[in-house]
Amino acid sequence: MKIQYLFILAFFISCQKEKNIADIPSVANQENKTEEVTIAKEKFLKTDTISFYETAGTTKNSYILAHLLNQKIDKDSVITGNYQLDFYRNKIKTASSKLTIKGTTEGSEWSASYGLSASDTKNSSFIQISYGYPACGYAHDNYLYQLNNNNLELVHEWITMSDSGWGSSVELTNPSGKSNPDFFYCKRVAFEPDDENEEMGYEKHYDSIVFQLKNKLWTKKMLSVEDKPYFEKKRSFDEFHKQQ
Repeated sequence: MKIQYLFILAFFISCQKEKNIADIPSVANQENKTEEVTIAKEKFLKTDTISFYETAGTTKNSYILAHLLNQKIDKDSVITGNYQLDFYRNKIKTASSKLTIKGTTEGSEWSASYGLSASDTKNSSFIQISYGYPACGYAHDNYLYQLNNNNLELVHEWITMSDSGWGSSVELTNPSGKSNPDFFYCKRVAFEPDDENEEMGYEKHYDSIVFQLKNKLWTKKMLSVEDKPYFEKKRSFDEFHKQQ
């Protein structure tokens, strides 16, 4: 009889062990449980793709996305738009910048180019961006960025306007000739009509600036009195545009 009791006791203990083991969640089941995370997508009113001008070395895999975040209209019907620019190289987003543009016009377009001048290629770390309505008499907002790897800096911004050959633009001069110089010059060049002779005009230079790279950031120094011409010469309409 004692042996029968021992068998019954052993069977009872064995069942209890199997029950306890079954109650323990398996490690595999715990590892397979993943928490779902929902990432909210950014909402933009509008997105434009800015392609670079076709210059030597330009690739279609490099572009800028201009997102319209919001816009406001004041009592004078002047539209102010807030934008986010996302820079892509080889289809990979490398940097972002936010801009506020006052006086936007419906139908305005973006454009972009590499370098400080038309002769530079995409090897330059400088990027020029322009935004405005594609017609004479409309002001364009212009921005000069430098993008080194993922480091983006807005170096300079200015406004240009052209109306039938008259108006103002900005000239950037790189004396060193390097793709990524340590300094460069900037000036605003205006061509204003002569009220007495429509074939003649006045070439005027304003706002001479030197930009210098210090501690990996650009600094600027005015070399002339702001908004006051330091050079002026009377030229014919054809002569001025021939030299451009």
